Amino acid sequence: MKTIYIVDDEESILKMLTHWCKNQWGYNVKTFSNGKDFLKSLNENPDLVLLDIMLPDINGNEILSKIKTYEPSLPVIMLSAQGSVEVALESIRLGAFDYFPKPIDKNRLESSVRNAIKNYDLERELKNLKEDIRKEFSFDNIISADKKMQEAFRMVSKVLHNDITVLIQGESGTGKELIARAIHYNGSRKDAPFVVVNCASIPRELLESELFGHEKGAFTGAHQRKIGKFELANGGTIFLDEIGEMDIALQAKILRVIQEKEFERVGGNEIIKTDVRIISATNRDLRECVEKKLFREDLYYRLSSFPITIPPLRERRGDIVVLIDHFIKKNNEKLGKNVKGVTKKALKLLYDYDWPGNVRELENTIERCIILTEGDYIDTDVLPPSITSDEISAVLPSNGILFDDNSPIIPLEKLKEEAIKHALKVTDGNIVEASKKLKIGRATLYRLMEKYNIDYKK
Repeated sequence: MKTIYIVDDEESILKMLTHWCKNQWGYNVKTFSNGKDFLKSLNENPDLVLLDIMLPDINGNEILSKIKTYEPSLPVIMLSAQGSVEVALESIRLGAFDYFPKPIDKNRLESSVRNAIKNYDLERELKNLKEDIRKEFSFDNIISADKKMQEAFRMVSKVLHNDITVLIQGESGTGKELIARAIHYNGSRKDAPFVVVNCASIPRELLESELFGHEKGAFTGAHQRKIGKFELANGGTIFLDEIGEMDIALQAKILRVIQEKEFERVGGNEIIKTDVRIISATNRDLRECVEKKLFREDLYYRLSSFPITIPPLRERRGDIVVLIDHFIKKNNEKLGKNVKGVTKKALKLLYDYDWPGNVRELENTIERCIILTEGDYIDTDVLPPSITSDEISAVLPSNGILFDDNSPIIPLEKLKEEAIKHALKVTDGNIVEASKKLKIGRATLYRLMEKYNIDYKK
């Protein structure tokens, strides 16, 4: 039940308001006849204050200022026998939710009380939601014990409280968006919007409208004005994911936003000012894209003022064990399970696997394993075939027929050995490329090379 504090030095007013609020409207009520006693009880966190302006010890507007310093969102409805406009305006200016001259209109007061408490509940809910988001995207939730990742975290800490453009580089699934969110929600713009645009998932012809909005009638299907992402992100951060996929013609408009802090909607002439921080991410080598004339050089230098590189999971294998433990705990809670860990055999396979999908693939794999595991530990029987199989399916044609009826039978081990030799020859000894062609992890390829005593040198 909601609690209302009533502060008034007239006993008859206190009794009347108490009767209304408690007996007729169903609220808890606590009354005070002076400002000092009320301020001593303010830390008990009421849901609403009905406050008289003319008190014997402290002016009501002075108390209002103290309330707003203590809890800015707490609604205060001012009451006064002085029914002047100036008194009312001063109270509203100081942050009062509403103002009522005496004698008080009961019906209007009931409506104002109900709306004030409802708004306060929504503000507290929003505040708690924002706090939950900050906790979710705090650096404590980015799990890593690797030196390269610790260096990336150190770099991130340098840009939290300034607006320098940041370029996050790394393969898909390494957690680039997680880093971007951590920068935003731990920085000076944390209470403003964080807007994500995936430049690779939106068709080129629609991306401009998505970013900058459009006016009604700007093109076929533009039936009404649309507000773009840059406008929505005003005051906050816009995260341009997969920026390397953006059409080069549109890149010029992004450059203008960075330089001039303004843009126009598609089909419009109005200049719209914007104050946004730009964080971009890519899994492509933008330098190479610049050389190939696929990406503007001037935009590249603007975006990469502060580059941060996130290494792939295969280059920080020490994190695999740490992340497995983290994802087991997370999914146990999410799925209502009680899996204690991973068997040694399964852990070795997980550790040796190259994780081409990086942390995202590992998280999805552990979630799948938790669902399938019946006992206390994840074992090899619930691991995906891509992790448990050493078979080299890539050498087989699509129809599955490698030999005709007259072909001699060749031992499977010999086939695997020859397939590895062939892949290494075709890729000129490039282990990464050979493993991709064979559709196996690099660790598996190294193990098979050792098994078959293959020592390939360029």
